[in-house]
Amino acid sequence: MKQKKFQLILGLLIFVVVSVLAGTAFLVNYLTKSIFYGPRQSAEEAFRWQSEHYDTDFYAALEQEDFSVKSFDGYVLHGTLLKNPKQSDRYVILSHGHTDTRFGSLKYVPTYLSLGFNCIIYDLRGHGENERTACTYGVREGQDLSEIVKYFRAKLGDRVTLGLHGESLGAATTVSSLRYQPKVDFAVADCAFADIENVLKTGWRYANIPSDICAGESLRKASLRLCAFGHAPD
Repeated sequence: MKQKKFQLILGLLIFVVVSVLAGTAFLVNYLTKSIFYGPRQSAEEAFRWQSEHYDTDFYAALEQEDFSVKSFDGYVLHGTLLKNPKQSDRYVILSHGHTDTRFGSLKYVPTYLSLGFNCIIYDLRGHGENERTACTYGVREGQDLSEIVKYFRAKLGDRVTLGLHGESLGAATTVSSLRYQPKVDFAVADCAFADIENVLKTGWRYANIPSDICAGESLRKASLRLCAFGHAPD
């Protein structure tokens, strides 16, 4: 009788442990996929959203030059150079927010055009026209942006003005890129996060992503002034 009772309790204990482990594994897998491989907008959806909220009539009239850049790990990034109607040696690379595409940066283009800049828009890793892959929230994206800077410095030369402007994830990407000492003249970070390590620690471990995701740490290696702004707490 005692042996049967012991076997029953042991069986229940094993069942509970296995259930907890299975549930935890499922939850971690779900969160990892949601955080790093969540839904993304298509180019058409992103452009339509921008057109519904901002004036995009200027876009079709601009001279455009598509480009692709092979990043540090062989990953290919796609983008477009939007040329200012007036000849200019000023350029700015615009980085969009999470789930968006290069078209998410169109809201900033008229302002930069009016200031005499040519605008470089591109799809961040895992977004838009690029191959589907994990979003690493600034770790690899910062390196990607550094490679794009190298590409345009080689293409345009060192005499042109070249700056960075990022929004949300793009802002964190902009800040993170500064640790690689890109040859840029200014950087604007609109609503970047400084450190999300505590939030995503579990996700990184299971996705084999480096833990140095703190964008704020990159500022220690920056050699230029950064314009950073955000919004008041809710």
